[in-house]
Amino acid sequence: MPLSLTDYRTKLIKKIMLSGSQGDVQRFIDTAMISLGEHQLNGHIIARFVDKMIDELESFSPMNKDAQTWSNIKMGRICFHKIKREYEATVNSKI
Repeated sequence: MPLSLTDYRTKLIKKIMLSGSQGDVQRFIDTAMISLGEHQLNGHIIARFVDKMIDELESFSPMNKDAQTWSNIKMGRICFHKIKREYEATVNSKI
């Protein structure tokens, strides 16, 4: 049974938090975005996925996370903000 996008986001959040390095975080996110594209999801659905990932990652507090986990969360936020900017630039260039 395929994962719902909510389950996929939850799984990706866990992978990001448990990553051993910021490079691993980047690889997990890149793989997830490639997978979404391979499933031929509508661009608006992917954009919404990215927005929800940003929201979830921004909801965490550094006060209850260890240094590596917090570093991973910050890296995830950076990556998803970059993806969002790139997507918006692509959409705006088509207008």
